[in-house]
Amino acid sequence: MRILLFTGKGGVGKTTLAAATAARVAGDGGKVLAVSTDPAHSLADALAADLGAQPAEVRVGDTGAVLHAAEVQTRSLVDGTWRELREHLRTLLRGAGVGEVDAEELTVLPGVEDLLALTEVHRLASSGLWDTVIVDCGPTAETLRLLALPESLAGYLERLFPAHRRAVRGLLAGIAGSDQVERWDAVADGLGRLAEQLAALKEMLTDPGTSVRLVLTPESVVAAETRRTLTALALQRIRVDGLVANRVVPHPGSARGDAAGWLRTRRKEQEAVLDTLRAATDLPLRTVEHRAAEPVGTAQLLELGAELYGDGDPLANDATPPEMRVGGGGKSLDAEYTLRIGLPLHPAAELDLARIGPELAITVDGRRRLVALPAVLQRCVVTSAVAGDDGLTVRFRPDPDLWMR
Repeated sequence: MRILLFTGKGGVGKTTLAAATAARVAGDGGKVLAVSTDPAHSLADALAADLGAQPAEVRVGDTGAVLHAAEVQTRSLVDGTWRELREHLRTLLRGAGVGEVDAEELTVLPGVEDLLALTEVHRLASSGLWDTVIVDCGPTAETLRLLALPESLAGYLERLFPAHRRAVRGLLAGIAGSDQVERWDAVADGLGRLAEQLAALKEMLTDPGTSVRLVLTPESVVAAETRRTLTALALQRIRVDGLVANRVVPHPGSARGDAAGWLRTRRKEQEAVLDTLRAATDLPLRTVEHRAAEPVGTAQLLELGAELYGDGDPLANDATPPEMRVGGGGKSLDAEYTLRIGLPLHPAAELDLARIGPELAITVDGRRRLVALPAVLQRCVVTSAVAGDDGLTVRFRPDPDLWMR
């Protein structure tokens, strides 16, 4: 299964390029589903088709090929899928002594719509009906929150209701001092299913067949956000397989006049931005020229896909997860270890590290991830950390209180 997620700063044309990629794959004979998780859906507009929550056939120009497309309706998912689990959470909170009104408010989970949208993508991808699923995600900030949710919620769930407690029948009822064992066992089952779903989503996002393609326009502000996004995705160990620069001003050639002069100046500015991006990352960078007419409908999207990919493979994916490895060694208290984390840090990155028990909390530009330390490093203390353009190196030495144990 190949899952390709398109995202970028709002207004850069990610939906159009996601649709063009889907049209190209379908035109080449692939079984492809294009699905939108963007709260402000525009996939139907790009394809010039009527779309709903269930995948519908869309003919691809006059090629005779078809692709399937859908727009995830998170409101109906919240009203349906989330209702049962929310009732389980209310039961847990009331059993812990939380009042009815407070329990009601606490179960309005921020980000639940994003989580359910991602769960729907997983359901569709797991159906086996398509070889490729192309996801039109929301703007960058929403997508980063979307992709971080499975891991962060799984961590919270395990801390609050550990798996070993959920597995023992009647244990939650005993903790709550309730004689309604069946009801509490149903709660444990519901939480268990949630944990399984979160684990499946995390596996889907970190699978070698899943990658993100970042869309941008060649402007310095957009390029700066793209570099921050690359760091944030690397922090989540999510693969990025390439960048697409959209709306590049056509080269005016030998034309003369004020308009030609403006085009040359603007093109030169854009090329400078693209050169900076190429120097900052070794990811493939494709470009698409600005068109006089907006590409709408599968026929025009096929033309756009041809410009974007040429004779290349639109699903090419040479991306690897960011490196994370342990170095050093020794058995005595004089031993020294290093943890190497390959994060593409931009020059202005704001980095913070904190040790939280067996985990290392890494915060970059306000985005945080808890990294579970290998067993040997859990018995060590952090002595120093060095950050560079190519990543982060953290040094450890044995903690005398824990090492010999």
